[in-house]
Amino acid sequence: MQPEYVLEQPHRQSETDPLAGLRTAADPPWDVYLTGTVFLDIVFTGLDCAPVRGTESWARGMGSSPGGVANMATALARLGLRTSLAAAFGDDHYGDYCWDALARGENIDLSPSRTVPGWHSPVTVSMAYEGERTMVSHGHEPPPEEPAPDCPPRARAAVASLTPGVSAHWIGHAASEGTRVFADVGWDDTGAWDLAALPDLAHCEAFLPNAAEAMRYTGADCPRAAAHALTRHVPVAVVTLGAEGAYAVDRRTGEAAEVPAIAVEALDPTGAGDVFVAGFVTGSLAGWPLADRLAFAGLTAALSVQEFGGSLSAPGWAEIGAWWRKVQSVETQDPAALSRYAFLADLIPRDPVSPWPLRRAVPTIGFRRPA
Repeated sequence: MQPEYVLEQPHRQSETDPLAGLRTAADPPWDVYLTGTVFLDIVFTGLDCAPVRGTESWARGMGSSPGGVANMATALARLGLRTSLAAAFGDDHYGDYCWDALARGENIDLSPSRTVPGWHSPVTVSMAYEGERTMVSHGHEPPPEEPAPDCPPRARAAVASLTPGVSAHWIGHAASEGTRVFADVGWDDTGAWDLAALPDLAHCEAFLPNAAEAMRYTGADCPRAAAHALTRHVPVAVVTLGAEGAYAVDRRTGEAAEVPAIAVEALDPTGAGDVFVAGFVTGSLAGWPLADRLAFAGLTAALSVQEFGGSLSAPGWAEIGAWWRKVQSVETQDPAALSRYAFLADLIPRDPVSPWPLRRAVPTIGFRRPA
């Protein structure tokens, strides 16, 4: 008889719903839809330096968790958004673990997802040191029909990762159905950095590149100028500035905002960018001012880098509330800096509650229970 794999118990669903005051009976079934590749992430931390060829390095910490698109899906779900994910899952124990962690553990809808027979799960090994990381990945392409449907489920918003020279039919379809599309982009290996090579940008409400990507795509000499240039192509441009925070421009309202980053001691930066996008999407759907959306996105990203892994490091509302109460209690706190996050007061329960048990990345994916 095959051994039974024992996984951690699922956490309770978030008790805070940032969209509670906006929900009606006519709403689409999902708040956010996204699609992409799920990896099994194995993260090593506590390395004193980058691995050196011909030597063996021992890490003081290790964690395993779903990765890839699972990072953002988990971050969205932990912020109280009803999240639906289309992804291919490997027909192996890694795939079973990732499916269980997302569906049972995080209450993410996987009805558009599929397990692909005979296909093994993609794997990424990430080594974190000195605030940076080095990654090695392995995987094979799933069958082309897996899993992104041309007609995705109805949702308030969708998150898309744009690829130069590639158009995804589902993005235009979703936008035509009223879904608000938020997009990020990866490094352009072709070196062209041509916005015309991102045809689906025309369907997007917001574009969230980092500073280097934004400047290369626009030819601007600074990230802020790049953000303004991008609003000729998309209504909202958000440019992340690393340790400096983020800058954003909303063409429709005329708003521009810049929020500094929160200084934290980073254990593992994996997935911080995904958590940032999730925080910005949450604030956007809730109708917050641009500066509040930026501040919230930066806060959630800052909290995430203090835990292992990408997906299971994402904070929930209990952790956000704990942070807010803690910073208010610091006597030397700058009142001006504190006021930047005053909008949290209406979102966090006034009476402290016991943190709901978030799953965290652990060294192994499960222990076998004797038959």
